[in-house]
Amino acid sequence: MAAPADTNAGIELQDQSRPAESEAVTVKKESDAKWNLDPIQRAMGQLGWWHIVVCVVVFPLKFPVAWHQMSIIFLGPSINYTCASDPALERCDAACTSWSYDNSTFASTITSEWDLVCLDSNLVKLSQTIFMFGILVGGVLFGSLADKYGRRPPLVVAVIIQLVSGVATAVISSFWLFAVLRFLTAVATGGTMVTSFVLIMEIIGPKWRELFSVLYQIPFNLGHLTLAGFAYFLRDWRELQFALSIFSVLMLSYYWLVPESPRYLFTSGNIDGAVAVLETAAKRNNIESATIRNDIELYAKEKSRTASASDSKGNVLDLFRTPNMRAKTLFMCFNWFVCGLAFFGVAQYIGHAGGDIYTNVAISAALELPGTLLCIYMMKAHGRKKTLIFSNTLTGISMLVIAFVPQSASALNVGLASVGLIGMSISFPTVYLYAGELFPTVVRNVGIGTASMIARFGSMIAPFVAGFGSIAYWLPPCIFGLVPLLGAFFVFFLPETQGHPLPETLEDGENFGKRRAPTNGVADVAASVENGKH
Repeated sequence: MAAPADTNAGIELQDQSRPAESEAVTVKKESDAKWNLDPIQRAMGQLGWWHIVVCVVVFPLKFPVAWHQMSIIFLGPSINYTCASDPALERCDAACTSWSYDNSTFASTITSEWDLVCLDSNLVKLSQTIFMFGILVGGVLFGSLADKYGRRPPLVVAVIIQLVSGVATAVISSFWLFAVLRFLTAVATGGTMVTSFVLIMEIIGPKWRELFSVLYQIPFNLGHLTLAGFAYFLRDWRELQFALSIFSVLMLSYYWLVPESPRYLFTSGNIDGAVAVLETAAKRNNIESATIRNDIELYAKEKSRTASASDSKGNVLDLFRTPNMRAKTLFMCFNWFVCGLAFFGVAQYIGHAGGDIYTNVAISAALELPGTLLCIYMMKAHGRKKTLIFSNTLTGISMLVIAFVPQSASALNVGLASVGLIGMSISFPTVYLYAGELFPTVVRNVGIGTASMIARFGSMIAPFVAGFGSIAYWLPPCIFGLVPLLGAFFVFFLPETQGHPLPETLEDGENFGKRRAPTNGVADVAASVENGKH
């Protein structure tokens, strides 16, 4: 697979412009060349204290992401109730006007406070569907804003919205206000997810991207795990909602602590801003910074000479304009859909196993950690492509087997579903990194935002797919099994991205993974798919 041509050209221009250098500097340059580092990455290094501090500051964003996405389990759980207006009536008799609720597990829920039972029982599911739709909107909206205004400003705005709407949700007095505020919280949460991940992937060197892309997901696992603890001690839904939301006040510090992505500054034409960030990073990482400005200016001139005028104004349509980029976008988006559908669907399948709700949630969350940690080794040793094929196949086969196991064998079914969840806990970090390396810088945020949007469609329909069990026991596991297997098949047509420089321009993105120029018409698609294999 060929690296973007501009990278090597930029390296050659730098070397020709510099005076004679020490042997130590020459050795360092040879080491950098080994990894095909572009001038931006060489300036700040692959990994140093500057990178680690930024990651330590940004990673906690994933705690509220998990809390807000999963909290409906405890905000609106299924609870026992009877008709209070007339105990002789069935609880959902048309003549029943009020209900009495079992408060032995939960002191207060949105179900009991607003009588979301009988004909209104689907409103709880609707509120979660609305929330997931908000995640979808937030990923696309803030992805576009981040490509236009930078990574940091939209990130800070999203944190503010998440804090205000989350706290307000804990004090409102009607279900529909609850749904609206949850939607706003979800939009902000989707924004924090896409902008923070892209920022991290744009500063970490290719040697360390596998590790840090997975470490980025671990706070989500821990957030899912700690949610059960919060809910256990805070049995009133308002107290729980407030506790999960107020944590975001700490993230207002991002305005001062989080730097702008030097890659964004470079591609948007702000060379001075990019140099300033890179010099700060180089200083904290003990890297020579004297030649950074000259290197970046030469690199900018080379990019300007070779890139088309539209490269600096990427949008969602650019993901589909050219055949190779279009094929890669479609295959990647489908795999995000797989993750959204199967991750939340399988997790819900485990939650229906019965028993203590706090234990069930804690166990399902704990099962995510082994898969996430295993993902670090697999992506490093086998690359993104093989890892995603393996994890999707693992989930697909384990879920399909459930369709052939008797429904009465609940322990075996839960065990197989747990294996499926482990597979998805490998797939999700993999598609995050894979997409971040596949989409070029000028459309990276909008690309990941679009893929995340497709994933939300999967998560929105997951509860309904799980509900197909009332039609036929084998139907949900078959769907949760076949869809990941189809996703694994599509991965065969994607290029491996491990160890390659991040594509910067639309031209880089189209050429990445392509061996020959495509022909016209139907042959365009065939050529792009064939090239994707390489």
